[in-house]
Amino acid sequence: MLDELKLFIVTAESGSLTAAAQRLETTVATVSRRLSALEGHLGCRLLHRSPRGLTLTQEGEAYFNECAEFVHSLDQRLESLNDTLNSLQGPLRVLAPTNLAVGPMDTFWQDFLARYPQIELTVELSNSYVDLKQAQADLAIRIGELPDSSLIQKRLGHTGTVLVAAPALAERVSLPSRPEALNSWPSVATHVLSRWELISDEGEQVVLNKAHTHVSNDIALARQLLKAGEAVALLPLSGVEAELRSGELVRILPAWQGQHRHFQLVWPYRRAMSVRARAFIEALETYLAQQPWFTPF
Repeated sequence: MLDELKLFIVTAESGSLTAAAQRLETTVATVSRRLSALEGHLGCRLLHRSPRGLTLTQEGEAYFNECAEFVHSLDQRLESLNDTLNSLQGPLRVLAPTNLAVGPMDTFWQDFLARYPQIELTVELSNSYVDLKQAQADLAIRIGELPDSSLIQKRLGHTGTVLVAAPALAERVSLPSRPEALNSWPSVATHVLSRWELISDEGEQVVLNKAHTHVSNDIALARQLLKAGEAVALLPLSGVEAELRSGELVRILPAWQGQHRHFQLVWPYRRAMSVRARAFIEALETYLAQQPWFTPF
């Protein structure tokens, strides 16, 4: 109906079917057919057709006066929206977990802004769930289970979790050969990894529901607590890979791994995705695929 109203407005302004067809980039026959269909739907004639051109009927003039301004305004808004969606220049709002965005993704943000300086990037970080719609964000990076299934979800891959400790601890005490022995050890945990679901290289599974000495929702703080004491922790490989390379932390029970932490991108239904958001997704997928702590799907 809206398209037919626009066709009627353009035809009335053009004064002929031929001129209207040229403006709408279609055929005269199509304009005539769709105009007749609109008149049939409304139950009245909108235009008088004559060899000299087209003139509005009384009913047509009433519809034109009522609808023309609205149709033109809507066209302008749609054209503006199209320009916004298809331009790399403009805003992009992203939600991301602090545990991933700070540290593991440091170089990603630098590279992305260097490549797309015209994108006005806003990043809101939190280790707690932030509602994407309330935050009016374009995209959100999620880790783990998703509480809201009303969003479009794109699975990216996962990072593993490993048992780690400070190297001084490994030098002072005899490390266990079985994960069950860790029940009596001091430990540091994050809220989302307080239950340790371990599996060996041979496929043996052990679950530890132990009481932890320290618990935090921030991996950076958990690392600091780990380095300061004589404790062990199960942490995502994404959060400790740099410390393992530098020797600040060491793996214990290296034949055992914890549960995978899955990464997703989410965005709302019924929202057209801008080229800025698509550029972000492509850049993020490329970056993650290059990280030693990440396994893409």
